[in-house]
Order: sequence, then structure tokens, then C-alpha cells
Amino acid sequence: MQVENLISTMNQTTDSILDRMNIQSAAVVINQCDHFEWREYRKDGYPVRFFDCNERGVGLSRNNALMRAKGDICLFSDDDLTYFDGYALQIAKAFEDISDADAIVFNIHSKNNQKKRYQITKVRRVHWFNYMRYGAARLAVRRESVLKANISFSLLFGGGTRYSCGEDTIFLHDCLNAGLHIYAVPITLAEVDDSSSTWFRGYNKKYLHDRGALYACILSLNGDNHETICERLNVPTTHEAVAVLLLGYSAEDTTDATSSASVRNDMADKVSIIK
Repeated sequence: MQVENLISTMNQTTDSILDRMNIQSAAVVINQCDHFEWREYRKDGYPVRFFDCNERGVGLSRNNALMRAKGDICLFSDDDLTYFDGYALQIAKAFEDISDADAIVFNIHSKNNQKKRYQITKVRRVHWFNYMRYGAARLAVRRESVLKANISFSLLFGGGTRYSCGEDTIFLHDCLNAGLHIYAVPITLAEVDDSSSTWFRGYNKKYLHDRGALYACILSLNGDNHETICERLNVPTTHEAVAVLLLGYSAEDTTDATSSASVRNDMADKVSIIK
């Protein structure tokens, strides 16, 4: 079972990114820059295909990588990750152990703990009520499963597009909608420096506007309305519901978003932001 990194990056002039990220598998690199070029070679025994593309948008980058992928398992990768030794073997074993998994999300360790990145503590299924907590950079998929379901990344959402985030949420939504089986496993693949972000500037007007657009997009894909979603999450149709839906919540694997004091406190902070 071959694991292949699908790396999205920008303005690279050499292939040193592969060393910085500690890549230990086959790789497709999509380097968005100011020209078109491609090269194919082997590095440390692994096949690498490096594409320079004069275009922008993280969804487009991931789609280009997925189109050109050859591995059985595709791991979506951002260029600020540093992978731990043996990560590819751990991914392959996870898919072997969970034979019905079409996609698996893993843990990523934050170097500085500035971002409250959700940590998986046990193996569990990913469902409609918890899929929005996971990003693409911790996601691996069976390539054939995604291709057969005709799933790709949105070109309207994510860095470099009209709406600054959400392409990974829509991707996971489409996976669930297609009936793919998604699991979360408590294996940490990499670490990331969260001290800065290329797109997040706080809970400002732009962020809330873009999250609202994402919410509207998902509702339209589901054929749902606001009341249906609130009922599904067991929250009232108030500011509290908007806080949960736009900003997410940190509850454990449960449909009850108000099940613990810590979650209620976290939600209260977010409600004040929304108001």
C-alpha cells in the first residue's frame, strides 16, 4: 500500500521543502508561483513530481495534486508541517487495520499551543455532527474511493479564493454525503508552528462573513435550513446556535453541544463574539 504526500505550497525556488518537511514517501508537490514548469525525479528512493503552476487557490492546488496522484493512500499536506519519522508506515497500517475506511484524520501537534487544535483521543467514526472540526492537512484518503465518488475541493473556499476558509469542510461534507466511511485515529503524524497564519486574522468581520458563506453553502448542499441544523445539533435557534455553527464547539463525540461546563463556557465566549 503506497502512501503519497500531496503538498500544497507557494513560491518555492528549490526542492528543499521536502527536507524541511521530512518527507518519507512518494510526493506530488504543487508549487503556486509565477510560471509553469514540471520535473520528475527520485529523492531518497521515493518518486517525486514537482509542478510549478502560475495560479492561486488552495483548493485548486489540492485538486491538481489529486489529479496527478498515483498512490493508494493520499495524504494532503501543507508546507508548514514537519512530519515525524515513520509517519507513512503508520498511515498505511491505520488503513490496513480499519479496512472499511475511505478516509482517516490524524492528529497534528502544535509547537507553541497558540491554536486550540482538536486532539483525537480514541478511534472513532467521523459523523455529520463532528466533521467540521478537522482540516485537510490531517486527512488521508483512499484515492480510488474519492475518484469513484467524484469528490474534489471547492474553488470558492480556502486560501487564495473569495472566501478565506472552508474548502476542507466542504470536502469532508461531500465525502459523508457520498457515503464514504471516515475515521479519526489518535496517531500524531506531524508538528506545526501555529504562531502565524496566512489567512486567519482573528474573529473579525471578514472571518465571520466567510464562515457565514460556508454555513450557507453547506445548508444549500444538504437541502436543509437553519432550524433543521439546530435540531440536529440540539441547540436553540439563537445566537448560541450561530456561535456553534460558525465557530464550532469542542464537545466530545456527542450530538449534545451543551453537555459539559467547559463547552458551555467556550460557547458563551463565542456567543459574545457573534453578538
